[in-house]
Amino acid sequence: MTATTAPVPLADPTSAVWEPAVGIAVRGTVLLLPGRGEHPGVYARFGRRLAFDGYRVVVPVVPAAGSVPPDLAGPVAEARASAPPGAPVVLAGSDTGALLALAAAPAAAPDGLLLVGLPTAGAAPGAPDTTDAWTDELGARTSCPMHRSLLATDPEFRPGALAQDVPVSLARAAEEAASDIASGGAASAGVPVLLVHGSADPVSPPATARGFADRLSAGIVLVADGRHDALNDAAHRSVAAAVVQWLERLRGGPHLPAQIVTTGADGHTPGPPAPEGDPA
Repeated sequence: MTATTAPVPLADPTSAVWEPAVGIAVRGTVLLLPGRGEHPGVYARFGRRLAFDGYRVVVPVVPAAGSVPPDLAGPVAEARASAPPGAPVVLAGSDTGALLALAAAPAAAPDGLLLVGLPTAGAAPGAPDTTDAWTDELGARTSCPMHRSLLATDPEFRPGALAQDVPVSLARAAEEAASDIASGGAASAGVPVLLVHGSADPVSPPATARGFADRLSAGIVLVADGRHDALNDAAHRSVAAAVVQWLERLRGGPHLPAQIVTTGADGHTPGPPAPEGDPA
């Protein structure tokens, strides 16, 4: 018995859901917000992988990135109501989607935040209008040949969107939410946070993620030689596995010790592994 292998369209074509296989209990729900230029189908591989492990992945409809903070209290409440008791509901996002998730957290009060490729606020270079510029954008996004091929032939994907400025209102809302959460002033104060960031991200330096991690007392997964689209990079399997481990810890209680701790023969935790070369 396998998990759903294709997104199930919702009422709005800009949304999708990946469900665990029939008969498999839902272990939690991840509400995933795409970033600049992306659409729900870009995350089919990630959605299928988490669904295989029992986690429901939903791409909800949200306002444009310039209209913040989005109201995600309804989708979070709906996910809680439709899942078994104790199944966490996580707000997740990549690129500007990560800022949207963070900005929405104080009002939505999720059980966890998964922030991937948090972008640096400020001006971006001009949109790619040449073959070389498009090649540069692909290289900035991912080193996975399979995902590069998908983006290059996807009619719904918007080339050049990654070069657009991060909306000032969005960056400000995310900063305010981070301060509110860190100070204990929000309903989501103390919410567990995991950041995932590529160590070679040319769009946003790892220092951006480290800064948010320090402020939010968050865990951080730094992907060796990883690019900006960390969920769809060469190490996508390892990243998905790390996300599942974090979700499992949320289920058991984030205050409890980690269920799996990797150590070397000398008893010390080894450094990050080399990125995976298999593109499939």
